[in-house]
Amino acid sequence: MKNIALHKVHEKLGAKMVPFAGFNMPVQYEGVTAEHLTVRESVGVFDVSHMGEFLVSGENALALIQKITSNDASKLEIGDAQYSCFPNKENGIVDDLICYRIKEDQYLLVVNASNIEKDWNWISKYNEEFGAGLRDLSDEYSLLAIQGPKAVEAMQSLSSLDLADIPFYKFKVGDFAGIENVIISATGYTGSGGFEIYCKNEAVEQIWNSVFLAGAEFGIQPIGLAARDTLRLEMGYCLYGNDINDTTSPIEAGLGWITKFTKDFVNSEALAKQKEEKPSRKLVAFELNERGIPRQGYDIVDNEGTRIGNVTSGTMSPSLSKGIGLGYVTTPFTKPGSQIKIQIRKKTIPATVVKLPFYKG
Repeated sequence: MKNIALHKVHEKLGAKMVPFAGFNMPVQYEGVTAEHLTVRESVGVFDVSHMGEFLVSGENALALIQKITSNDASKLEIGDAQYSCFPNKENGIVDDLICYRIKEDQYLLVVNASNIEKDWNWISKYNEEFGAGLRDLSDEYSLLAIQGPKAVEAMQSLSSLDLADIPFYKFKVGDFAGIENVIISATGYTGSGGFEIYCKNEAVEQIWNSVFLAGAEFGIQPIGLAARDTLRLEMGYCLYGNDINDTTSPIEAGLGWITKFTKDFVNSEALAKQKEEKPSRKLVAFELNERGIPRQGYDIVDNEGTRIGNVTSGTMSPSLSKGIGLGYVTTPFTKPGSQIKIQIRKKTIPATVVKLPFYKG
């Protein structure tokens, strides 16, 4: 198990530490519901330093990224971020990622912690053709997500940059909490606004302490991975390993918007065909009509009790106080308003397919 740079800080704060993707990570501090509502109502800080960071540079950097990712990275200006995925050759997804354009010929790919080695090998294999510069910075960098409606106001005193002037999915490089060359990115996984801060490991404790001093009057709190999961699920954001994996296609997963057929990329022909012919199943969002908590792996059935799919993510929504989930179902049940049932142990609980996000803010 690897430890992130702030491991001792989290232990001192009383975090419950659990193994996650090969790292000891803080899963909760005060409790999931309280932490969740802190982010929805004010501001909270996640340490997500387990995430992977790859630097891709050189004259063939863009050509490599265009080949291995589904989205169109040629549209990125310096200071832009883009959500994307690595398709595999079997209509599945190697991983989802965020691509940042740092300089003219330099990009940062931020990938899931559980897939760092797999992704590195996948990119390296394709890079044999392109010869772009590749560096794995994962062990050198820490990542803090400062999320919530009060994040901008609470953090402005820490930077000479105008934080309110960084639009969603844009970033700036500048000073933050007395540290230079910090990436301040208006991205996150919660749907409540805020920033992600990328810095060197040796700077992260100074930044963490400054963030909590600056945010004290706003009720800032440390937030664990359990609340990160309930927050992202309320927005309907996919989680790799749950809602998307090596066997789910971006078309099935509702990620057609990041799958651009204006270019040639890994498996693009097969995915274009699948889009045209319509997949036999799709990822949908649903709310339970009665009390209950849907969990990953539960069967989804129709009114006759015939299995039509499975739950990929589910929880009791802290914001809505009802059971919500994502799951794959056969095409006839994908329209909002469709009535389905979730097999929870020996009971079948009625549910309704709904439009995302669950949480409207």
